[in-house]
Amino acid sequence: MSDRLVIIPTYREKENIEKMIRKVFSLEKPFHLLIIDDGSPDGTADIVKTLQKEFTDSLHLVEREGKLGLGTAYIAGFKWALARGYEYIFEMDCDFSHNPDDLLRLHEACEKQGGDIAIGSRYVKGGKVKNWPLGRVLMSYYASVYVRLVLWMNIKDTTAGFKCYRKKVLETIKLDEIRFVGYAFQIEMKYTASKLGFKLIEVPITFIDRVEGESKMSTKIFKEAFWGVIQMRNKRV
Repeated sequence: MSDRLVIIPTYREKENIEKMIRKVFSLEKPFHLLIIDDGSPDGTADIVKTLQKEFTDSLHLVEREGKLGLGTAYIAGFKWALARGYEYIFEMDCDFSHNPDDLLRLHEACEKQGGDIAIGSRYVKGGKVKNWPLGRVLMSYYASVYVRLVLWMNIKDTTAGFKCYRKKVLETIKLDEIRFVGYAFQIEMKYTASKLGFKLIEVPITFIDRVEGESKMSTKIFKEAFWGVIQMRNKRV
């Protein structure tokens, strides 16, 4: 039994899902995986079900009907993890923009360095972004600057979605009161945790843009993050 659970939301990830599952299970420390699939029409969930016959006790699947949003997928995953007593709960993408090898470094930042949340960061010293056009790099970087200025939050990569939480963080945050579902969800979780006094550690990573599959970024998601930050400023925790 592992005390580490990696949550991966999926939608149309048939090109990546098996490779990602096998990579995570090949790491030197054991991790369990929870795939939360939002009704992928390309058969992503069917691939997971086939692999569950091989990874009987460590690969789990939650199927939802339709695209309900990244934030709601993670909230569902957090509740699933807490109900089963996992101590370290991770978020990551399925498209290999997050390197599964870095799960070990995020775990170490919480287990050995005293972090309550470890954040895979593109914008601390040693962090990098590969294969993004310059315009998108600048947009992402200055979005984090904007968040820091509005929320007075001392985190370089405020929109990062590669994280490790200690169980106590997710037990303390009122998950049903987290309101945002896109990139603003990632900001809201970090901001709420910091307001509650938890220790956030940034771990430098190299973020690589997806090679296969399609990006989920949209104008709607970006607008939610922009205006959501202003609403968060007055949030009580």
